Amino acid sequence: MTDEFNRYYIKFRTILEIDAKTICEELTTALGPDVPAYSAVTKWAKRFREGRKDVNDDFRSGRSISVLTDENIEQVRQVIEDDPHSTYDDIIAETSLSHGTIERIIHDCLKMRKVTSRWVAHKHSDEQK
Repeated sequence: MTDEFNRYYIKFRTILEIDAKTICEELTTALGPDVPAYSAVTKWAKRFREGRKDVNDDFRSGRSISVLTDENIEQVRQVIEDDPHSTYDDIIAETSLSHGTIERIIHDCLKMRKVTSRWVAHKHSDEQK
């Protein structure tokens, strides 16, 4: 079941003046592990008692995931093709995207990973051995 259907159930049961604990128990009996948390049930029951009509989430400000556009993906791909040894900081400087967005683009969209080699000297001193 979706959150919207659960909220409709919470809304109707709240209108019938049933407490949040009973509503949560009923949802748990009916749906098993796919129920909202008790705190979520009490939050929505309180909202409906205060006169809320809508069961959808409120709009939240903040940056959306719309930064994963084809232009941004192509921009990151171009930076990597120009310099395969570029770091996250280099890509951030050239694209003005966040570290998390660049990481998501490289790993999830471009399916790339950074492989780094380290050279170790063949001869070691007695202390190093």
